[in-house]
Amino acid sequence: MTPNIITEAHPHSFGSRMTVAQRKEAHELRKTLKPLMEKRRRARINDSLNHLKTLILPLVGKDASRYSKLEKADILEMTVRFLRDLPSSSAKGQTDSYKEGYKACLQRISTMLPQSNLETEAHQRVSEFIHTCSSRWRLLHRPARTAVLRTQK
Repeated sequence: MTPNIITEAHPHSFGSRMTVAQRKEAHELRKTLKPLMEKRRRARINDSLNHLKTLILPLVGKDASRYSKLEKADILEMTVRFLRDLPSSSAKGQTDSYKEGYKACLQRISTMLPQSNLETEAHQRVSEFIHTCSSRWRLLHRPARTAVLRTQK
C-alpha cells in the first residue's frame, strides 16, 4: 500500500481536488470579503490624507479652519509643492552646522569650567584644551579678506 496522501484540500484553496461546492463557497466568501477589505483600504487612505492635511496646512501658512473641505488631490499637491520647495541639506550646510555646534560647546564649557569641582590639574588641562581649540578655530575660520590682505603685504 502507498502512504495516504491528504485528499481534502483547504476549503479556501484552489487545489484540483476541491469540489464544485467548495469552489463556489470560496468564491462567495471572496465576494463578501472584497468590499469589506476595499472599505478598510479607503478608510486608511482617507485617515492618512486627513492627517497629512493637519500637518501640511500649518507648514504652508494656511489657516486650517478655512480649509476644512480640501480635495484629496489638493492635499497631495500642497504636500508635493512644500517638499519640493524645502531647501536641500547640502554637505556644506551640515559641516557649518557641526562647526557652529562645536564652537558653541567650547564656549559653554569655558563658562561652566570655573563653577566646576574639578581638581586643579584637570581644570588646567581642560582650559588649555579649550584655548588650543579656540585658537585653531580662529585661525581656520578667518574671513577670506584678511588672508588676502596678508598675502599682498
